[in-house]
Amino acid sequence: MTNDQPKKMDITTTYLGMNLRSPLVPSAAAPLTENLDNIKRMEDSGAGAVVLHSIFEEQLTLEQFELEHHLTYGTESFAEALTYFPEPETFHVGPEEYLNHIRRAKEMVEIPIIASLNGSTLGGWTEFARQIEAAGADALELNIYSIPTDLDTPGAQIEADLVEILRTVRSAVQIPIALKLSPFYSNLAHMAKQFADAGVNGLVLFNRFYQPDIDMDELVVRPNILLSTPQAMRLPLRWIAILYGRVAVDFAATSGIQTGKDAIEMLMVGASITQVCSTLLRHGISHLRTIEADMHRWLEEREYESIRQLQGSMSQRNCPDRSAFERVQYMKGIQSYTPEHPLVAGEETARR
Repeated sequence: MTNDQPKKMDITTTYLGMNLRSPLVPSAAAPLTENLDNIKRMEDSGAGAVVLHSIFEEQLTLEQFELEHHLTYGTESFAEALTYFPEPETFHVGPEEYLNHIRRAKEMVEIPIIASLNGSTLGGWTEFARQIEAAGADALELNIYSIPTDLDTPGAQIEADLVEILRTVRSAVQIPIALKLSPFYSNLAHMAKQFADAGVNGLVLFNRFYQPDIDMDELVVRPNILLSTPQAMRLPLRWIAILYGRVAVDFAATSGIQTGKDAIEMLMVGASITQVCSTLLRHGISHLRTIEADMHRWLEEREYESIRQLQGSMSQRNCPDRSAFERVQYMKGIQSYTPEHPLVAGEETARR
């Protein structure tokens, strides 16, 4: 057996009660999943499942209340009204198109199709979650994207509202639900437990918030998408390691996963799957094959027979040094760092 043709290892996994051929799951980017041919290419390239691009709460609101006419009627007299809601053309697809997309994807491929809802309030989520289930989605990922700015709303209220969103959607559908979380909670471990108690089947760590930027030529605020880099892995890696075995849900790792080694690291701390997006946008859908081949080589070199043998082996629960994922590791890391250029005495004094 040559290095070009590594021995095939068992890389099957279980996520949200579904048996997947691989832990590599392309995730929710419109350029990747809006095209049905791309979804088929993902399956052919070895994807274990696909998370579709999100449909946004604003899209459901526009349809439910038939606001498009009211938002555009008379806006020539009130220019500020044009920016209150997103323009209809901002959205690539509407709710009915999204449901049809699920149906057609299910007809085209055999791997699980996971739908995605993106919002921050109850809105029309409950009814649309039912429609997503009826359209044939195998699971639903709730992508709760919220940037609280109300000075009078305490954090406890915001967190309670998020748990209520989950409970309401959970009561509406039978398919598995994953929740894509922000890392910005005062106690993420407590929130993870609350979500588990409310019936979530999986947690996706973490949501990446795309920050605005300033166009210095036009002096306007514009979106500026920065694809993730391997450095982004560290935060989900730490928290999956901490929560694995303590919160009874499946974990999906996302952000920064570029290589087979990256994927294996996430599995070792307890992830069931690794969601990949940026690396496919950079290198193409066929890059899934490269990542999988890297995984097979790594497993073969270390004489593993399956990824189940290593899953959770480096979690905090199983790691010999449990402090490695907590505060003490910060102190050790700072003390062990060696500058690339030697510091002169004056610089050392100044830095102190």
